[in-house]
Amino acid sequence: MEAASPAGPAAPQPRAPGAAGGLGSLLRGLQGQLFTWNILKTVALGQMLSLCICGTAITSQYLAERYRVNTPMLQSFINYCLLLLFYTVMLAFQSGSDNLLHILKRKWWKYVLLGLADVEANYLIVRAYQYTTLTSVQLLDCFGIPVLMALSWFVLYARYRVIHLIAVAVCLLGVGTMVGADILAGREDNSGSDVLIGDILVLLGASLYAVSNVCEEYIVKRLSRQEFLGMVGLFGTIISGIQLSIVECKDIASIQWDWKIALLFVAFALCMFCLYSFMPLVIQVTSATSVNLGILTADLYSLFFGLFLFGYKFSGLYLLSFTVIMVGFVLYCSTPTRTAEPAESSVPPITSIGVDNLGLKLEENLQEAPSAAL
Repeated sequence: MEAASPAGPAAPQPRAPGAAGGLGSLLRGLQGQLFTWNILKTVALGQMLSLCICGTAITSQYLAERYRVNTPMLQSFINYCLLLLFYTVMLAFQSGSDNLLHILKRKWWKYVLLGLADVEANYLIVRAYQYTTLTSVQLLDCFGIPVLMALSWFVLYARYRVIHLIAVAVCLLGVGTMVGADILAGREDNSGSDVLIGDILVLLGASLYAVSNVCEEYIVKRLSRQEFLGMVGLFGTIISGIQLSIVECKDIASIQWDWKIALLFVAFALCMFCLYSFMPLVIQVTSATSVNLGILTADLYSLFFGLFLFGYKFSGLYLLSFTVIMVGFVLYCSTPTRTAEPAESSVPPITSIGVDNLGLKLEENLQEAPSAAL
C-alpha cells in the first residue's frame, strides 16, 4: 500500500460534537425569551389602552349621572380637535409625499370615509344605551371582533390558526361571565325604550369600529401613524362638528357650566387623545384583533372603579371574568398568525414587524441556522 502523498487534499477536520445542536439550543432560548417579553409587553400595552377607555367611561358617567350632561358628540369633537391641532398640523409641515396637501390630493375621499366610520362608530354605541340594555350593548359590542377578523382575512391577508379561534372564544366567554355578574349584582336596571333599534345600533357601531380598526392597521403598518391620526383628526373634526350642530345644540345650551364640568370634559378629552395616540403604536407591534381582545377588560376596570365612585356591588365573577379574558388574550398572542400576501400586489410592503410576524421570522431563522452551520 502506497503512502499518501503530502501534496494530496487535506483530510476533513472533525467538527466538534454538538456544535450545531448548541447553536440551535441558543437560538431557541433567545427566541423563547424574546417572544415571552413581547407577549408581556403586548399585555401591558393592551391594559394601558383599557385604562384610557375606562377613563372616558368614568368621566362620561359622572357627567351623565351627577350633572345631567349627555353630549357624546361634543366630547368626541373636542378629541378630534386635539388630533387636528397636533397631528394634522404636524403633517402640514412634512415634505414630499408625507405632506398634508399631497395626501389630500391623492386620497382625500378615502379618509373622508374613514373619518365618517370612526365618528359614527363612537356615536352609535353611545346612542344605543338610550334604547337597549347594558347587557345587550356589552354582548353585541363583541360582534366587532369576528367582523374585524373577517376583514383582516380579506384586507390584510391575516391567516388564523385553530388556537386563535379558541382564544377568541375564551375571551368572549369572559365577557359573558362579566355580563352575568352585572345581572347578579343588579346593574341591569334599564329595560330600554326600543330594544330592537338599540341592538341594531350596537351591531352597526361595532361593525364600523371593525372597519376603522382594520384601516388603522393597514395605514400604520404600511404608511405612517402620523398620517392616520392627522387625517382622522381633520375629517373627524369636520364631520363631528357638522353632526354636533345638528343633534346636540339644545343639549349644549342647557349645560350649567362650572369648573367641575369643565374638568370632566378635559379629563375625557385627555383620555381619548391618549387612546387615539397610543393605539396605533400598539397595533404596530401586534394587530388590530389582539388589541380589541386586550381592551375587553376596559368594562371591568370601569366596574372596579365604580365600586368606590358609584357604589356598585362587588361580585367574585368580575375577578373570574378578568382572569378568563386575560387567559384568552395571552393565548391569542402566544401563537403567531401568518400573512398570506398575494403573489402580485400593488399593496405597499409592511414597514413594521409585529409580534406575530416577529415570531415567524425567528422560527424561520431557527430552522435555517443549523443548516448553515452544517
